[in-house]
Amino acid sequence: MASSYRNPENMDSAAAKARKKADQVAEGQKAMQEYELSLRAMREKTERLRALRLAHEAAEGQRVSEEKPAKKKATKKAKAKAPASAD
Repeated sequence: MASSYRNPENMDSAAAKARKKADQVAEGQKAMQEYELSLRAMREKTERLRALRLAHEAAEGQRVSEEKPAKKKATKKAKAKAPASAD
């Protein structure tokens, strides 16, 4: 009986499996790098947009505080509660 361990077909098959496994590992590493890069880009974009929004809100708040507050109109209740002048 011939040993299947030293069979050239099995050796080729083992080499092919090892090559396939190495390719899968390399593909996984590449995918992880791409994922991390896209995650980093998204965080940087979010940080930039947040800074722009906060600056806009600060400028808007400053503009509103510089404007004169509008005069409040008297309501019907306020007019009714106002004391009558003594003539």
